[in-house]
Amino acid sequence: MNLTGVGRRYGLGGPWVLRGVDLDLPAHTLIRIEGANGSGKSTLLRLVAGIDAPTEGRITGRRPRTAYVPERFPAALPFTAAGYLVHLGRIHGLRTAEATGRAQAWLARFGAADHARQPLSELSKGTSQKVAVAQALLAEPELLVLDEAWTGLDTAARDELDRGVAERVTAGATVVFVDHDPRRLAGVIDITHRVEGLGLVPVAAREAAYDAGPRVRIEVTGASGATLPTGLPGAPAQEPGPDGTLRLTVAAVHSDALLRSLLTARPPWHIRQLSESAAPEPTPRTEPSRIP
Repeated sequence: MNLTGVGRRYGLGGPWVLRGVDLDLPAHTLIRIEGANGSGKSTLLRLVAGIDAPTEGRITGRRPRTAYVPERFPAALPFTAAGYLVHLGRIHGLRTAEATGRAQAWLARFGAADHARQPLSELSKGTSQKVAVAQALLAEPELLVLDEAWTGLDTAARDELDRGVAERVTAGATVVFVDHDPRRLAGVIDITHRVEGLGLVPVAAREAAYDAGPRVRIEVTGASGATLPTGLPGAPAQEPGPDGTLRLTVAAVHSDALLRSLLTARPPWHIRQLSESAAPEPTPRTEPSRIP
């Protein structure tokens, strides 16, 4: 999906919020949107998610299955937490039993399983936000749009959302997000754009996706003659380890998905050791990155 010359204003003759925006949304890509408060970031995300239509310009290409987490979650809806997730799952085309199972799983992942039967209107702000991000992730969307989705989450839930984002990108989805923390997913972002004036300015891409942020080292052994599966999550760096082991180093947000891939491979790989690995010092750039 692509945005070409897109502009948005509210009301006839109202001031332009965005104008002349070009943005490509390739699959398998994590895209960060930056900009000052009130610059139009949320408006851009609503256009990407299909919540708003452009006043001018075109959005072309196939509309992917999309999930969206707004900056403010409408917690006054007449549902329980689990009921809301099942309802949204049904809207996304899931059968009731499947939606129920995914709702329970995501509430558990975000530490909110005890609130499943609680009305949305009675939830704390933090728990409401957990429901908001769970409804987006349970549908396994092809396009995931997150507007300050980490705000209000506790540390464990923020880490879980990081993992959920990494899983969607690994599965081939496009994720577009805004967050006030400049370190958010800094080691795994593919493309960054900044809203300036009324337009969108590309920012130099992060170095090869995995040069920054916390990383995990996994020492593994396989059956005689076994080769690693292709397309492993996080594209881990590989080097020989002691006693015939293989060392894999990957961004921490991809470590859970990588472990699942290794353990479910045929034949499965044996995990010998798991440890933290310091991120290397970034290599100075001599020329700007090309933005796709």
